Order: sequence, then structure tokens, then C-alpha cells
Amino acid sequence: MNDPAPAGPRAGGGRPDWATIPNAVTLVRLVLLVPVCVLLVDGGPDTLSVLLLLVWALTDWIDGMLARLLDQTSRFGQVLDPVADRIGLIGIVLALALADLLPWAALVVVAVVDVVVAIVTSRAALRSTIAVSLVGKARTALLMTSVFLLAAAGAWMPAALPFVQALLWIAVALHVCAGAGYVIGARRGARAPEAPASPR
Repeated sequence: MNDPAPAGPRAGGGRPDWATIPNAVTLVRLVLLVPVCVLLVDGGPDTLSVLLLLVWALTDWIDGMLARLLDQTSRFGQVLDPVADRIGLIGIVLALALADLLPWAALVVVAVVDVVVAIVTSRAALRSTIAVSLVGKARTALLMTSVFLLAAAGAWMPAALPFVQALLWIAVALHVCAGAGYVIGARRGARAPEAPASPR
């Protein structure tokens, strides 16, 4: 995931803040979302959709690794990366629900938590005063893992679906805990002096 950098229109060497390789990888993640979701819904998971889903998930790790290795952190990436994560997860969870692999109740919980967190923490997020918590990182990793395993099980091992769905519900519970933590942190921040941005 992209790490934050001091805000500003340009980074080192006169390069625009947004013009980095990690940000390009994050944009690829957003573009990949369309064919992945279409393939998951149209006929259910198959080998191609599962492989594209794996590539989509790996880009979330690759952009952060490149940001550190190339020293190409940016404020734009700090904002874009979590947005791409949220849009991607909601899109893929919706596609899996339409493919009858994921309970609709799980989709509703994830969507409601995201909407509440977005509304309550929007001001703090714009000030860069919200740091990603350990629970939030674990939630994202487990959600991505469980949705990938749901697609893989649907394509190659349907008998494993109940076990993967149990893993998904654990991820959903972490999603609720992480969302509650962000809401509490944002409300505390609103009552306190503005703090410096924390690394993502």
C-alpha cells in the first residue's frame, strides 16, 4: 500500500505528486476490477476470473512495496490506495453475492460499515489524522484472502465453500471492529488539537 508523503503538488526532481509507479499500479487495480467482476458474475468463477482476482489482490501489496523501494511516496497515493481497496472489495463482494457464493448479509454489513465510516471520518481523513490500525490491516488482508478463496472454491472445490464462508464471517467481524475503531478515533480527533499524519 502507498505510504504517505508530505502534501504538495510536486515530489523530488520536479515530478508531479501523483506521477509515480506505485500510483500507476493502484490504478491498474481499479481497472482490473471491471473484468474480474464481470467474469465472476457471468457464468460464475472459472480459472481466468480466479487468476485475474489473484493479480488484483497482489497489486495491493505491490504498490506499497514499490513505494518503499523506489522512494515514491505521495499524498495522492495515500488517498487513492484506500479508496481503491474499498471500491474493489465492495465490487468483488457484490459480484460473489450475485454468483451465489457469498451471503448477502455479509455484503450488507460490509457496505453499511463502509458508509458509516466514510461519513463519520471524512473530515479527519482529509486532514490525514487517521492512521490505519492493526485491526484494519488484518481485516483487509483477511477479506481479500477470503474473497479470493471463495472464488477459487467456487471454481475448483465447491465442497470447501462452507469453510471459506466461515472465514469470511471472521473477516466481516474484523471489518466491524476496525470500522468502530476508526469512528471512535475520528470522534476523539475532532475534540482534540490536530495531530500530525501517521504513516499508513
